[in-house]
Amino acid sequence: MSTIDPTADDFNDVVSGNDFVITDFWAEWCGPCRKFGPVFEQVSNKREGVVFAKVDTEGQRELAQEFEITSIPTLMIVREQIAIFHQVGALPEAGLDDLINQARSLDMDVVRASSAAADKNYRARFECAGRQRGTAENRMRSSPGHAGINRYE
Repeated sequence: MSTIDPTADDFNDVVSGNDFVITDFWAEWCGPCRKFGPVFEQVSNKREGVVFAKVDTEGQRELAQEFEITSIPTLMIVREQIAIFHQVGALPEAGLDDLINQARSLDMDVVRASSAAADKNYRARFECAGRQRGTAENRMRSSPGHAGINRYE
């Protein structure tokens, strides 16, 4: 499967309509992004059941702001509408393959329970402060990161 280029208008549809989405936030002027792009594309061509999305942060500023992308490239993995991984930096092909395998092997029942508990605690803290929780996208963004996946630094 090759990569797709979602926009702010259809990104939520991509995430809600697919169980496993990997997004590369990038820009044309970014050297590490240009180096990582072919790796991302190559891995996308050999993986079934995974949607590979590329979001140009220059062309999709609203989407980049929504996910608070401040450095690129940034890689985000969403499984079953839960953000389970978010990291800045490019990976080698073997690292990206390993990351996908780790994400695929997660017990999503455990991740959902952890996410629900974290969201409940997060909402309780903000409700005590008199604030209300934001959109579903903000909840996804603030869910427990990495869900047991090793980081590559």
